[in-house]
Amino acid sequence: MEIVNPMSNQSSATSFARVLGRKEVLALSFGAMIGWGWIVLTGSWIQSAGSLGSILAFLVGGLAIVLIGLTYAELAAAMPQSGGEHVYSYRALGHFASFVCTWAIVLGYVSVVAFEAVALPTVIDNLIPGYQVGYLWTVAGWDVMASWVAVGMLGSIMMTAVNYFGVQTASLIQKVVTVLILAVGVMFITGALFEGETGNMDPLLVGGSAGVLTVLMMVPFMFVGFDVIPQAAEEVNLPPREIGKMLIFSVLMAVAFYALIILGVSLAIPAGAISADVLTVPQAMGTIYGAPWAAKLMIMAGVAGIVTSWNAFYIGGSRAIYALAHAGMLPAFLAKLHPRYKTPTNAILLIGMLSTAAPLLGRKALVWFVDAGSLAIVIAYLFVALSFVVLRVREPGMPRPFKVRAGMLVGVVSVLLSLAMAAMYMPFSPSALVPVEWALFVAWMVIGLGLYAYSRRRYGVAHSQQVMARELS
Repeated sequence: MEIVNPMSNQSSATSFARVLGRKEVLALSFGAMIGWGWIVLTGSWIQSAGSLGSILAFLVGGLAIVLIGLTYAELAAAMPQSGGEHVYSYRALGHFASFVCTWAIVLGYVSVVAFEAVALPTVIDNLIPGYQVGYLWTVAGWDVMASWVAVGMLGSIMMTAVNYFGVQTASLIQKVVTVLILAVGVMFITGALFEGETGNMDPLLVGGSAGVLTVLMMVPFMFVGFDVIPQAAEEVNLPPREIGKMLIFSVLMAVAFYALIILGVSLAIPAGAISADVLTVPQAMGTIYGAPWAAKLMIMAGVAGIVTSWNAFYIGGSRAIYALAHAGMLPAFLAKLHPRYKTPTNAILLIGMLSTAAPLLGRKALVWFVDAGSLAIVIAYLFVALSFVVLRVREPGMPRPFKVRAGMLVGVVSVLLSLAMAAMYMPFSPSALVPVEWALFVAWMVIGLGLYAYSRRRYGVAHSQQVMARELS
């Protein structure tokens, strides 16, 4: 068999630039978790579970994500190589398991990137009503308009360019926009605490445990993003132990953010004033400050959330694709690094093409990708938790700069939590994937397995073993 080195050309051999400090890492992870969803969904959470019930769901769900995050933190500090899940699962579970794990997380990242390309023109609807013109076609009962598609495509092209020209530019934008989200969030919470009414929080609980569970099932998707830190580990200029600390701190920040936003909305407006036709958080902001500009400011914070999430998943997704190609598990051209900008250019362009095409499917069809991607992300969580447990047993002496206390207990609980989250998408669950979502998930995995089989024949398992041995040494 001919063994071809996917990294044989000079530009691919360029190493990543270590330019991300504490602020950049925190903005990357926190910004990834705070997208547009909280602007749209907070009202439905309160209607489903009540004010206290929604907060409880996020605290419980946040605890589960923290436990899973601890396994990531220990592994990221022990193996600070680009690719995150790819590296951990390879060392613990082997060649094929590593591919399945990483290809699954790529689907999760691509689904979020596609979602943000649809979220942007949706937001513009709230800022410039009636801007949609030029009927194209109808998908899943939703009319796709040319002006709507153009906004999503333009945003996607701009985001692709930002990431193409270097992680420093992308991280600077991430920091600035994350600060905007936090500033508006503090303004909102402060106003709600002073101007809100505790009586507006009734009813505290709606639907009992079933209501809380309804919100709890949405929590994993809302926290997707902390795992982009391990993907960009080779670009982080911090001691390994600090990488683990920043990962956990960013998750705790996101838990507090979501809980406080729910509290602020609950104090600002009564549950009876919540409507599916109105963006609840901007409505609450406008009520608190008694002015339309306040609602518009909150919508702009939502736009900032789109940018931070979009940007972070470009970074995470492209590094995951690069890691697979670098190890000979995907075609070699995806392992190219730009000689000047030190970015995985072809992987970024691939994600950019998928993101730019997404608006053509319309708003409703993209829910299919999000749901299928959510299952894929949970599968990756499961592989990482299993890797954590296996390495604790098989390599107890492995250097662990960030070592989790009661590690085996945390690992086993994380495995069980991941299995429980995966069960929510199964046919027997109330929140099961619909047939078209299963079709998308299966199609993605089949395409990946085809590329894996081609790459394995082309480069050989021996090449992957050599590359990973160098990475892990």
